[in-house]
Amino acid sequence: MMKICIVGPAHPYRGGLASIMETMARVYQAEGHEVQIYTFTVQYPSLLFPGKTQYVTTPPPADLRIERVLNNVNPLSWISLGLRLKREAPDVVLMKYWTPFMAPAFGTVARIARSNGHTKVLCQIDNVEPHEHHLIDRPCNRYYLGAVDGFVYMSEQVHRELREYTSAPALFSPHPMFENFGERVARTEACQRLNLDPAKHYLLFFGLIRDYKGLDLLLEAFAKVENPDLRLLVAGEFYNDKEQYRPMLDRLGERVVLHDGFVKDEDVKYYFSVADALVLPYRTATQSGVTQIAYNFSVPMVVTRVGGLPEIVPDGKVGLVCEPTVDSIAESLEQLYNGNLLECFAENFPAERKRFSWEEMCARLLEVYNSL
Repeated sequence: MMKICIVGPAHPYRGGLASIMETMARVYQAEGHEVQIYTFTVQYPSLLFPGKTQYVTTPPPADLRIERVLNNVNPLSWISLGLRLKREAPDVVLMKYWTPFMAPAFGTVARIARSNGHTKVLCQIDNVEPHEHHLIDRPCNRYYLGAVDGFVYMSEQVHRELREYTSAPALFSPHPMFENFGERVARTEACQRLNLDPAKHYLLFFGLIRDYKGLDLLLEAFAKVENPDLRLLVAGEFYNDKEQYRPMLDRLGERVVLHDGFVKDEDVKYYFSVADALVLPYRTATQSGVTQIAYNFSVPMVVTRVGGLPEIVPDGKVGLVCEPTVDSIAESLEQLYNGNLLECFAENFPAERKRFSWEEMCARLLEVYNSL
C-alpha cells in the first residue's frame, strides 16, 4: 500500500479536471492505496475567471477525502501545504498540470514536499504550452516542470514540448474515457429533455467555447452543408466574446440551436444521446477530454488534424479527420451522411474503447514512480 496525495482540482470545483482527479483517486483507493486530495480554497480569482461560476452545488463525494487548503494566489498557502506534505511524507504527490497560471503555486508545493528525500512528485500533464500565449509562460513552465520527478503525457505533441524543459522520465497513456456521465438514454427522451425536434438530425459542438476551438470555422462550414433536416447543436459556456459569432448565428437562424451555458454533469448524457456526431473544429489542440465523452457514449466524431486529435480519433474508424479549414470541415460533415458511414463508425467503438482505461493511466503513473 502506498500513501498518495493528490493536489489539484476536486469538489467543489466543476468540470473535467476535477472529475479526472476524483476518478484517479477512486482507482487508487480500489487498489488498496491510501489517498488524500488537497484542492483549492481559491483556484482562479473571480476577476480572472471567464465563466459564470467555478463551483458545483452538489454535496461532496462521500467516498473521497478532500480538503480545501491551496490558495492559488497566496504564496503563504503554497508554503504551508508544501511543509505539510514534507512532514506527512507521502510516497507520491500527484498533480495535474494544464496551464502556467498554476506553476508558481504547484512548483512551490512540489519543491518543498520533495525536499524530505522520500516524496516523489508525479504529474499527469494536459498541456505544456498553453493555447493562449503570454510572456510569462516559459519561465512559469520551467519553475514547475523542473520540480517534477516524472510525468505521464497524453499526446506526442505534449511529449515534444515537455522535452524542451526537462529530461525527467515520462510515459504515454491516452486520455481515459469519462464514465461518470452515465449511459445513453433513448433519443426521444433526450430530445424531450433538451426541447429539441426529434424529426431533425443534430451535430454537436460541446464544451467551453474559446477561440482556439474553432466554433467560427464550424459555423462557416455548416453554412455550406445543404441538408434541411440537419441542425448544429452548440452546448457550452462562452469563455470569449459571444458577439463575434452573432453575424453567423443570425445568418444560420434556426439551423443552429444554441444552449449557452455550462452543462451540468447530469445533463451531459442527453446531449450525446441526441447527437449523430460530435464535431471538434479545433485550430490547435494537445488532446481533448470531450472526445473521451464521445467514446463513452459511442458517438462518432469529426476532428481536425491538429495536436493529438488524430491519435485519439483514427480516421475512418470512429470518425473523420479533416484539415482545420472551412472547406475541409464542410466536406467531412457532408461525408458523414454518405451511405451507412455513421453506422459503421458506431460498430467500431467497442474495439477502440479498450485503449482508454483509467486503470491503465494510474498504472502508468506508478510505473514512472517505480523507475525513479
